[in-house]
Formats: sequence, structure tokens, C-alpha cells
Amino acid sequence: MSQISATQPVQKNRKPFALAMLVVIAWFIISGIFGPLFGKLTSVQENNNSSFLPKGAEATLAADQIKLFSAQDSFNFPALVLFEGSSTPATFGAINERVLQVGNLKLSDTEAKISDYLAPGQVISVFPSQDGKALLANIPLDGNAIAEILPNDKPVLPAVIAALREDLGPIAKANGFTPYVTGPGGLLGDLFGAFGTLDSSLLLTTLGVVALILIIVYRSPVLWIIPLLSSLFALSTAGGIVYLLAKKNIIDVDGQSQGILSVLVIGAATDYALLLIARYREELHFFDNRFDAMRAAYKGVWEPILASGSTVSISLLILLFSQLTNTAGLGPIGAIGIVCSMITILTLLPALLLVFGRWIFWPRIPRNDGDDHVMSGTWSKIANGIGRNPRKAWIITGVILLGFAGASTTLKADGIGTVDTFTGNPESVVGQKLLVTHFPGGEGDPTQIVIAADKIAAVTAAVKSAPGVTDVAPMLDGMPIDGQPAPEVKIVKGRAILNVTLDKAPDSVEAGNDIPKIRELAHAADATSLVGGTSAVYFDVRTANDRDNKTIIPIILIVITVILGLLLRSILSAVVLLGTVVLSYFATLGVCALVFNHIFGFAGGDNSFPLFAFIFLVALGIDYNIFLMTRVREESAKIGTRAGVIKGVTVTGAVITSAGIVLAATFAVLGLLPLVPLAELGFAVGFGVLLDTIIVRSILVPALVHEIGPKIWWPSKLQNK
Repeated sequence: MSQISATQPVQKNRKPFALAMLVVIAWFIISGIFGPLFGKLTSVQENNNSSFLPKGAEATLAADQIKLFSAQDSFNFPALVLFEGSSTPATFGAINERVLQVGNLKLSDTEAKISDYLAPGQVISVFPSQDGKALLANIPLDGNAIAEILPNDKPVLPAVIAALREDLGPIAKANGFTPYVTGPGGLLGDLFGAFGTLDSSLLLTTLGVVALILIIVYRSPVLWIIPLLSSLFALSTAGGIVYLLAKKNIIDVDGQSQGILSVLVIGAATDYALLLIARYREELHFFDNRFDAMRAAYKGVWEPILASGSTVSISLLILLFSQLTNTAGLGPIGAIGIVCSMITILTLLPALLLVFGRWIFWPRIPRNDGDDHVMSGTWSKIANGIGRNPRKAWIITGVILLGFAGASTTLKADGIGTVDTFTGNPESVVGQKLLVTHFPGGEGDPTQIVIAADKIAAVTAAVKSAPGVTDVAPMLDGMPIDGQPAPEVKIVKGRAILNVTLDKAPDSVEAGNDIPKIRELAHAADATSLVGGTSAVYFDVRTANDRDNKTIIPIILIVITVILGLLLRSILSAVVLLGTVVLSYFATLGVCALVFNHIFGFAGGDNSFPLFAFIFLVALGIDYNIFLMTRVREESAKIGTRAGVIKGVTVTGAVITSAGIVLAATFAVLGLLPLVPLAELGFAVGFGVLLDTIIVRSILVPALVHEIGPKIWWPSKLQNK
């Protein structure tokens, strides 16, 4: 009999152990399939603002008609090369001769040439400034072709910009010039270059930061590897799926959404892992068999993890209502990342923990001693302190948050020009700033108005009086040649194009602000006119962002309220929790305004910032309230609401704070990129998550629940506990 009883535990464990091994093997196969595809994600990025606009935007309608004036279905996307220095006939001739030959330059160790990507029907040109202190070369690129991939799977535009800089630098310096490759092509090329670090340095830094935090949290030389490995499996799977969808043109990926995907998946997966591992460790103190402990732990965490992930993924999917394809694309990209994180942590992580056994926690191996270790320590003192004086706790924290929220009205988020998008000064930014000192800001990249051919004179006269306009000229059917008759105005299907040169950089907020008046005057002179070009694109993007802010945020609030109500079986608790997170959001915006304006000195913020900050702060911030309140609800059913709050804060305090620190750190890594929008988003989410976990979830919410008492569960039966 003793022999039989000794073998029973082994036999009992064989099936779950074999199942765990199968799950681990299955995930290695899945990662082997999707991992290599994730490595190609950068190759399907789309970073051109004009491609993000809805089809009904005026700039889009204008672009469709402007394409008709080209020999092929393309549009001119100029790369400008500013040669700063004194110009003479001799130096002009030397520069001009070299610039006209750049079409022969090969790209990125391939046989592809710049000439393969020039806009059809356009010619390379060089012209001097009126002050005689600069030359400007206009290299018209095909806006569609530069979005393609070279034979070596690298993007075209950065390769074009690199080739221009390498070739024109020596000839420029030999003739006393300092060259700057700038304009839309140069700026977007440098933007591509900044995003190019997303698949390498950003990811490695994120993993390094998370690994360090996990080592500190677990104080174990091996345990930290398990959640980090699980998050990598989640990321490779999500990235591979996103790549396949982008390759099929089902979703749009830009550099920003790829960067957010990486930090979102690693942060969310690690958060869920911390919750599961903490509950598993807790249950190991009450079970001799680790498989029984995992069953008990799983029962306690699957619902909050599922509810948390569902809240975030559904909130992200609401971005599909956006008018901008890049914002709408972030919705399914982020949702795929969150779903992969949930599935990985609920399948692979438990399997890995069971396969390795208790020793994985070494040197702090939990034994079946019945000792609930989490009921003592710092969080026990905090919870009991709140329980003794809840009103004082929620009033003080509420006043502090309201004070920060008041500063949110000073946040500058009405748009930002490409020049101000970079935190540093790449060559294109320096060149763009110098360009306006020698040439009109819109030189080489004019605002274009498509009009009826018989309205050229009327629209020209009307638009000349618009603010910021320095020149208005119709597009000609060929290049003017000295001593030859001037070419005729180019007319296609009874339509003509007016090139309107502005005195500001075409991609600046100020140039965009001139567009409404230009459109008003053009429409008055020709009701069929359409105003397009870079400045119009930026203006229409900002208009679409403003609309998204006003429509998507309320929808997300309603959805989150419904999910919370269903999860907690309570209307009142859902409203209270949502109110605290919204207050935390506005407090974070207030701190961002103070930091961005007075410490970082940013010129402003993209007007999509409030929406993105809301998505991640509210959707992710509500996670921690879900983790807390599901445990409070579980304990309230056993020992009553007020006692349940104290125990809930005590047992979840360390793990939720650790999860918040991990998520804050992962988003803060975005600040390493030399791009203001991502730096701002990284700071906002990082600070906001810490504010939410340390102040809102740890003090404000428990104090309010303790003050309200059992009625917090209204209308469920638990309100009588």
C-alpha cells in the first residue's frame, strides 16, 4: 500500500506535466514561424502624412487630380539640397553639372538607381538665391515609388537621401558650399532613419530595462527570465501577424505604431505575468502540489487578466473610427499585441512555471507552510492607515490631482511642424531652417490649386491677396529655356494647376494656418477649385485629429464603463473607478504641460497626443483598478467590503506597483528616440502610470471604497456585505 500511495502523486502529475510540455513546444513552433516575419516589419512601414488622409479630404481630392498632370500615376515629392555659400557662375556651373547626374547614383549596394525613383515628367533643377549666398537643387522624387522596398529589403527613401549626401558633399565643399539635403524628402528620410532604430536599439533597451526591474522585484537570478521570455514570444507572434496583414494591405503600419507595439506588448505581457506569478507564489504556500497551486492561482487571475486585456484591446479597436489611416491602423495593431500578450501569459507562462517547478523561485523558494507572507509589511501598513482615516486620504489626493489637472489647459497640442518633430538637429532640420533665410519657405514645394482652365486669371488675382503668399504661377507644359518662347500653360481635361509659393516652411503649423484663407479665396473665384500640397495635407491631418479627439474619447469612456460594470457586477463602482482614472488623465496632462513647456522646451505637441495619451492612460490605467477591485470583490464576499479593501490593497500592493513600474519604464524608453511626439507620449504614459499605481490605485480608490462602504457594489447583492 505504501508503494502505491508513493506513486500516486507522480501519476497524478504526469498528465498536467505532459500538457505543459506540449504547450511550451507549441509556442516554440509558433515563435519560429512568426519571429522571422517580425524582423521584416520595418520594410512595410508607411510614414507619409499624405497617405494617411481620408479619401474625402480636400488635399486628397486635389492630389488625385494633380496625378493626372503627370505621365504616370505618381506625384512629385521633392528632395531639396541647399548649398549655402557665395555663388559665382563658375561654382554654379560645377554644382549644376554634378546635381544633374545624381540620377545615376546607385542605392544601398544594389543595382537600383535614383533615376528609377524620379517623378516622371519632372526635371532636376538648380537655381540661385536672390541674395547670392545659396543655391537650391530640386530633385523631384516619385511619391509612390519612394515608398517601395529595394532589392535588399531596405526602404528606398533613406537610401536616396544617403546617396545624395555622400555624393554631393565633396563637390559642395570643394566649391566653398555647405550642403544640406532637406525639404520633404530629406525630412522624411531622416524620420525613416529615426524609426529604423525601433527594431534594434529600442527593443533591446526595453528588454534591458524590464529585465533589470524583474531582477530587483524577484531577487532571483533565474525567475526573471520566464516572464521576459514569455513577453518576447508574445511580441514576435504579434509582430509576425501585423507584418502579414500589412503586407496584404489590410492594415497600415508606420514607425510610430511599430514602436508602440513593441513597448505595449512587452509592458502588458510583463504586467500580466507579474500578476499570475505573484498569485502562484501566494498559493504555493497553501499547496504541496505545484499543479494544484497553479489551478488555484489561475482561477484567481484569469478573469482580471481577460477583463484587463479586453478593455485595452476594445479601446484600441475604437481607433478604427479615426479618419486617419495611421491612427486607425494603430487600433488593430495594438489590439493584436494585447491579445497575443493575454494568450501567451495565460498559456505559455503557466506551462513554463510548471515545467521548471518550485526551484525557479530560488533562493526564495515558497514552501507549503500556510504562511500568508503578503499580509505583513509596508502594504499592510498603508492599507490599515487608509482604513483608519479614509476621508482624509481621498480629500488630500483628490485636491493634489485636481491641482495638476488645472494646468492641463496650458498644454500645447495644436500641431507641430516636421522641423520641430525632432528632439535633435539632423541635417534636414538644419537645412530647412537655413532655407527660409535665402528662399521663400515654400520654394520647391508649393501649395497647388487645381482649377478650371478658364479661371486662371480670376483665381490668381484672388489668391495673391491671401496671407503668406509670395508668388502664384500656373504650371507650364515644359521647362522655360532662355531665348526660347515660354511653354504653354499645362491643361488636362479642362483643368490647370496654380503653384502657390508661401513664405513659410510648407510642413509648418504656420503654413497650414494659411490654408483656410487660401481655400476660401480660391473657392470664391472658382467653386470647383481644390487646394492641395504639403501645407494643405498637414492642415487636413490636424483637422482630422481634432475630429477624432472629440468623437473617439467619449466612445471609449462608454465602453470602459460598460466593461467595468459587467466585471464588477456594479454600476456605482464602475463610475467611481472611471472617474478616478479620468482625473488621473487630466492631472497627467497638467504635469505634461508644465514639463514640456518649461523643462524640455518643446515647441508644441502633435494634436493627436491627447487621444493617444487617453488611450494608453485610461485603458491601461484602468487595468490596475481591475487588478485591485477584482481582488477586493473576492475578499469582500468573504470578510466584508471594508475589511476586503484593506486585504485587497495589502495582497496586491507590491505586484501592482511592480507592474506599474514595468509599464512606465517600457513607455519611457520611447523617449530615447529623437522624435518629439514619441518622447512626449513616453513621458505622459510613464508618469501617468506611476501616478495611477502609486497615488490613485494605492490611496484614492481604496479610500473612496472604504468611505462608501458596501454600497460601492450597488446594485449587486454584495452591497449588503
